[in-house]
Amino acid sequence: MVDDLLAALRAAGETTRLRILALLARGELTVSDLVRILDQSQPRVSRHLKLMVDGGLLTRFRDGAWVFYRLAADGVGRQLAESLLALTPSHDPLLAADADALDAIRAERFRAAQDYFRANADQWDAVRSLHVPEAEVEQTLIALAPEGGDLRLVDVGTGTGRMLDVFRDHTREAVGVDISPDMLAVARRQLERPDLAHCRVALGDMYDLPVAAGGNDLVIFHQVLHFAEQPGLALREAARVLAPGGSLLVADFAPHEEESLRTVHAHRRLGFSVDEMAGWAREAGLIPVEKRHLTGDRLVVTVWRFDKPDQTAENDRTGQAGQATKENTSHVA
Repeated sequence: MVDDLLAALRAAGETTRLRILALLARGELTVSDLVRILDQSQPRVSRHLKLMVDGGLLTRFRDGAWVFYRLAADGVGRQLAESLLALTPSHDPLLAADADALDAIRAERFRAAQDYFRANADQWDAVRSLHVPEAEVEQTLIALAPEGGDLRLVDVGTGTGRMLDVFRDHTREAVGVDISPDMLAVARRQLERPDLAHCRVALGDMYDLPVAAGGNDLVIFHQVLHFAEQPGLALREAARVLAPGGSLLVADFAPHEEESLRTVHAHRRLGFSVDEMAGWAREAGLIPVEKRHLTGDRLVVTVWRFDKPDQTAENDRTGQAGQATKENTSHVA
């Protein structure tokens, strides 16, 4: 334990490494991202990163041809990183400049993604079904969803509003949220049907959904998270708007190496592992319930269901059990 702490302290004790910690506290980044922000050579940045990984402060993972870094999920390194970040002055000029540079990179990627969505808005459903039959994915989503015909649904990254249509007979209220006005224009045209009168769309961000907190039975991410800069934060926001006992469905690719999806189709991540998705869900306070893998010609789509615990129901059950025990004890006496 002491050796781990000393290793982490040595790994953190340098200006550039503190800058890296502050940047990765805002989300996972590649070496190329850090090289641009820190304005240092790739070998130098890579050396800092290796020392920080070895010291337990960071974790490294490969995603296709790219390598990402993030803060360690647990252990002494994570605790030390959080302590150092809490002591770091937010107004420090160097850290503020780094934060601005990161915002500029993300804004650049956002504009590129918006250009892609704008160019593909009218054919979006065809784009999303390039590798696994979309009907199979949709049937699996319905099979894993909570039963009933009166669900309150939020479809995050709704695109053309396809999920609103798929779940029309299972919902009494449904809102599709998307950050692309061009996508929403297509979705609104699609919703001009009597059987979709209970559905609407809204401009919004997956990290700040324009819906009531704790007021929704089902949230769906259908082929959306691979565009996200911070998928874990998106799941946390989904958990915030879910009602106790509500469910989150995620359909996305399993890890793959189809780099064209990144270079041509603006994907940020090339799929997600089961452990990675489950880890984000647990951090968001959600419980893994079920997952199914759907195999296509070249890629695999995984559909996950996570539930938000219903603390009230659990307390009721506990109270009833306690009352029953009390009554039984009284009877014996």
